[in-house]
Amino acid sequence: MPLVTSEKIMLRAQKEGYAVGAFNVENMEMVQAVIEAAEEMRAPVLLQTTPSTVRYAGLEVYYASIAALAKKATVPIAVHLDHGESFDLVVRAIRAGYTSVMIDGSHGSFEENIELTKRVVAVAAPNEIPVEAELGKIGGKEDDLDGGDGGGYTDPEKAKEFAERTGISSLAVAIGTAHGIYSGIPKLDVERLKAIRKIVEIPLVLHGASGLLDKDVVECISEGICKVNFATELRIAFSDGVKSVLSEKPDTFDPKAYGKAGRERVKELVKNRMTVCGCTGKY
Repeated sequence: MPLVTSEKIMLRAQKEGYAVGAFNVENMEMVQAVIEAAEEMRAPVLLQTTPSTVRYAGLEVYYASIAALAKKATVPIAVHLDHGESFDLVVRAIRAGYTSVMIDGSHGSFEENIELTKRVVAVAAPNEIPVEAELGKIGGKEDDLDGGDGGGYTDPEKAKEFAERTGISSLAVAIGTAHGIYSGIPKLDVERLKAIRKIVEIPLVLHGASGLLDKDVVECISEGICKVNFATELRIAFSDGVKSVLSEKPDTFDPKAYGKAGRERVKELVKNRMTVCGCTGKY
């Protein structure tokens, strides 16, 4: 199946009350794992790359890998730029074939975020590419973007104004999650999410889901989250698979041996997260 846009996938999720899993991939094995999981679970899926991942191998390499495997799949798949750090990077992603992009202007002022996001929406619109943006500061660190300890929670009224003035397709909200590994169990501001959902019509996105309790993810979905991002725990799963092979057989020199182990760990994790998101059996 040809790649689709994230908007098409997320609008259906919003209508039917589930969320789409969005998984950050770093190599071919992780791409294979996510798409195989989506096929087995009959679930729509977004495969994402961050700026550091793009710097590692290039937009064209990741796009080609995902597009080639998606062509053989029978469920909807989108390729998404996660946390686009600049207008230039977003433009390059669109030119490379990405079917969804995020511009992260949350580290600037409210007005600076709006102006940058509007520029991205304007360049993406003729290509019918949906744009995700972020309002508020999600804690932790995503690539070179450091959200610190968070605290910049999304203001519902500003979220409404931001969505209306920018024309974005989806909005990542800050309600207490963080990127990376949690030092404790986070307390999510679900009441804030409810307030945002009441006045913002476009799909809402939850970042920093790696390490959250399943029940918290489910509660957020029930209150309007339509896309849930998973990154750190996929990296850990892949690394654990590789380590298990090298620990048992330290003389292993064939990358396929430990690559396969990493792929299987990621695949099982993704299937679990799809179940939590409620998107299985939808296609």
